[in-house]
Amino acid sequence: MSYEMIAILMFASMMLMLMTGQRVFGAIGAVAALAALALWGTGGSVIPFSASMKLMKWYPLLTLPMFIFMGYVLSESRIADDLYKMFHVWMGPVPGGLAIGTIGLMVLISAMNGLSVAGMAIGATIALPELLRRGYDKRMVTGVIQAGSSLGILVPPSVVLVLYAMIARQPVGQLWLAGILPGLLMAGLFILYIYLRCRISPALGPVLPPGERAGIAFAEKVRLLGAGVLPLVIFATMMVPFVNGWTSLVESSAIGALAAFVAAVLKGRMTRAVFETSVRQTLAVSCMFMWIIVAAMAFGAVFDGLGAVKAIESLFTEKLGLDPWMILILMQLSFILMGTFLDDTAMLVIVAPLYIPLVKALGFDLIWYGVLYTITTQIAYMTPPFGYNLFLMKAMAPKEIGLKDIYASIVPFVMVMIAALAIVMAFPQIALWLPHQVYGL
Repeated sequence: MSYEMIAILMFASMMLMLMTGQRVFGAIGAVAALAALALWGTGGSVIPFSASMKLMKWYPLLTLPMFIFMGYVLSESRIADDLYKMFHVWMGPVPGGLAIGTIGLMVLISAMNGLSVAGMAIGATIALPELLRRGYDKRMVTGVIQAGSSLGILVPPSVVLVLYAMIARQPVGQLWLAGILPGLLMAGLFILYIYLRCRISPALGPVLPPGERAGIAFAEKVRLLGAGVLPLVIFATMMVPFVNGWTSLVESSAIGALAAFVAAVLKGRMTRAVFETSVRQTLAVSCMFMWIIVAAMAFGAVFDGLGAVKAIESLFTEKLGLDPWMILILMQLSFILMGTFLDDTAMLVIVAPLYIPLVKALGFDLIWYGVLYTITTQIAYMTPPFGYNLFLMKAMAPKEIGLKDIYASIVPFVMVMIAALAIVMAFPQIALWLPHQVYGL
């Protein structure tokens, strides 16, 4: 059997196991271990074992639980409630202002958490009921929350970019910096769409009534403005020392976790229940990521041994005659297809052994590609019929919002995200300028 057929058989076996409902790390790791044993006998057992040892010695992995803990502390302590009140007061007079404020809320939540699920939970429980109560169109606000929550995996400290960095062997700091401008670009395009849509059709996003605006004292507005400063202070406390080279990435992640903990204590919201929930969730998510990384590294090691990457590169460039950009676009389309039934982590670890070396061989920048992967994952999260965010929204939305409304709500926002992806693909410096400036590349 040729190496190409072995590679195809491995992928087919892995997808079959995933379709039976097996856990992602179990399906990937089992196929990798069995293939190693079948190809190289008992000596093949060294491959998954070596991957485990490499992971245990991977010092930057300590950043993962730190960032996850920071996000859960800020989420569980309900600091996001204050943020939404701030946007509600300051953006109310603008057409679609509360929806625009919700996008701003999501950006700040992303800077505190790094996971899209947290943004979805906060948006669905805090912003959605308030927007519906004030007469906003249900399809508009449902799309706003789904689109805004997707920013959590692009704006630093993105946990997904940390995972990509570990698998692709790229500096996390450069990936984070590369995600800032594309993340802000996408948020800006969302805001522009909401504003223009609500200017054309004011009933979709009515302004805050004058009487209610007059009832809010200026001192109260200033006090609420301080709620928006807190996550920025935490973010700056963590990022400034790291970018200036005063601390390592691990040390900065510890500073961020400590700053979030102190903020919750000073606000009087660090109860035993909040702390216990944060620790339990951190442990659960960290262990899940570690198992997935071990499985991905073992799978990648087997592929390296097979030379499958060179075979697929030859197939695309020599036999099919495709140019590098066409191959890149096909990769992005495959991510969107897989996103209809897999989450971002599963997508990355399934195709990383093939795509990352292939992207490098085609001459593309792996930092830039990490941003493209993340944006494409955001689109896949919201793509019917089985987009990850669609079902999360259905689980959290009130009864008057049906699945048909949820599907219809995301169409314009997916179009905006595709436009953002095309812009970043056409102009790579949007992603690469900031890391080049900071690191002097």
